[in-house]
Amino acid sequence: MMMMVGLTVLQSCKKHQSQVGTHLVEATGNKIFKEIDMDEFGKRMKSAISDRSKTLRNPKFTDALYSANGYGPILVEKYLLDSGLIKAANVIALAEDHGLLPETFKLSKFKSALVKTYNKAAVTDLDLAYQTLIDLELAASNSITSYSQGMEFGVVSPRRIYAQYYTKTKRPDSLSFKKPYQTANLPAFLDSIQPKSADYKMLQQALKQNVLAPGYSAEESKRIIQVNLERLRWQNNPTEEKYVWVNIPEYQLQVIEHGKTSLSMKVCVGEGRDQPAVQSLAEYDDDDLEKDRPFNRETPQLKSMIHSVQVNPVWNIPQSIATNEIATQAAKDRYYLSNKSIDVFYKGKLVNDPETIDWTAEDVGKTYTFKQRPGDDNSLGKIKFLFNNQSSVYLHDTPAKAAFNQSERAVSHGCVRVEQPLELARALFGPGKKFDRISTEMVSTDPKAENISLPKQIPVYLSYFTCWRDTTGALKFAKDVYGLDAVLYTHLTSI
Repeated sequence: MMMMVGLTVLQSCKKHQSQVGTHLVEATGNKIFKEIDMDEFGKRMKSAISDRSKTLRNPKFTDALYSANGYGPILVEKYLLDSGLIKAANVIALAEDHGLLPETFKLSKFKSALVKTYNKAAVTDLDLAYQTLIDLELAASNSITSYSQGMEFGVVSPRRIYAQYYTKTKRPDSLSFKKPYQTANLPAFLDSIQPKSADYKMLQQALKQNVLAPGYSAEESKRIIQVNLERLRWQNNPTEEKYVWVNIPEYQLQVIEHGKTSLSMKVCVGEGRDQPAVQSLAEYDDDDLEKDRPFNRETPQLKSMIHSVQVNPVWNIPQSIATNEIATQAAKDRYYLSNKSIDVFYKGKLVNDPETIDWTAEDVGKTYTFKQRPGDDNSLGKIKFLFNNQSSVYLHDTPAKAAFNQSERAVSHGCVRVEQPLELARALFGPGKKFDRISTEMVSTDPKAENISLPKQIPVYLSYFTCWRDTTGALKFAKDVYGLDAVLYTHLTSI
C-alpha cells in the first residue's frame, strides 16, 4: 500500500512538471521554456535561495516553503497564465497610497523579472530560461510576501526600534507568509488585506489631499501622516468595549465606552528629550538602525489591565530620584525630609534620625531607601491606579496641579499624572461601596494607604500618535514630544 501511494505522488509530480513548461510557453510565447526539466530546476532553485538569502526579506520562510514543494516555481505556475503576477505588481505600485515606497518591496526587481520573462529576445537558451524563471519566482516571492505582511502587520517591528515599547503587537509568521501562495485570486487577496478602518482611511485621505500639520511644511506633514499610518498597520489598537486610552503626545486621557468618549481629562507624562521648536523627521541619526535610545523619564508605550487603586498611597521613591533629587535636597536643607514626610530606611529598617546621615557621601542615594508617607505633600497625590508593567509606571493624582495649565505637559518622571483622579475612579468603579470608600478616604484627615481592587479589570493603553482620528471623526495633530516619529521614519525608509 505504501508503494502505491508513493507511485501516485510521483506520477502527480511528473504531470505537474510537464504542465509548468506548457503554461510558460502559453503565457510568454517562448518555446524555450518547454525544455525546462523540473528536477533540474529544483536543484538550481534550491541553490539560488541559499546564495541569495541575504537579499530575501524572509529567507528561512522562503526556503522552508519551497523545500516543502520540491523547489518548484509555485507563484509562476499558479499566477503567470492569468496575468496574476502583473496585476500583483500593479497593486504594489500603489504603495504610496499607504505612505510607503514601492521600492520598500523591491518592486523594480520584480517588474524587471516580469519584463524579461515575456521578452523572447532576452531568453534564447535553456540556461537563460532556468535563470529567468528563478529570478521571476524569487523576485515575485520577495515582493509579494513583503507587501502582504507589511499591509497586514506593518513594515517595521515597533519592538525592534523602540526600547520602551511593551504593547503586544502581532508580527508575521510562517502562516501569514504562505497566504499569497494559497489564495485563488492573488490581486484580490492583496487588496483585501489593506487596512480598512475609518482611522486608516482618514489618514490616507489626508495624505492624498496634502493636509498640513500646524507649523510644519508639506513634506514634514506628509512624513508625519506616513509614520502614523504605519502605527495603525501594527493593529494593536483597542477592541474592548471599555478601556482607558492615553495618547502621550496629546497629553490627554480618555475613557472610551462603546466607541465613544465617556470621560476626558488632561494628563502630564514623562519628560522627553530636548526638541527643537520645529522638528525634522529626517534628523534621526543611527547608522546601525538599532533601537532608539530614550530619555530615562519618558512614559513607555504599553497595554495592561488596571486591577486596583491605592488610596492615600505610599510613594516608594525610585533609586534614580533618590540619588539625583532627594539626597541633594537633604544635603541642602536639614528639614527637607521631615517637611516632605519622607522616611529613610537602611537595609529595611527605619532610620530614626536622618540628620545623622552624611548626605554628601558618595552613593548615599543607593545606600538608603526612601518612602513618602500619605498626605497632602505626597507626590502621588491621593490615589494611584495600578496595572502590571515592567516599567513600574502607573496613573496617579498629584499635588502639583499647576502643570495642567501648561500646553506642553511632559514633566513627570515617567508615570502619568491625571487631572481628575476622582472622576477617573468613578468611571472605573461605578457607583457603590468601593467608590464611596475611595471618595471618603481621599479627603480623610488621617490618611492611611489602602488598596481597593476593581470589580472588573479594565484595559489601559499608553499610546503614541502624533496624527490620528479622534472619536468625533476629526483629524488631530500633536508635537512629537519624544522624537519617535523621526526614529520610525528613518527605519521605514531604510528597508
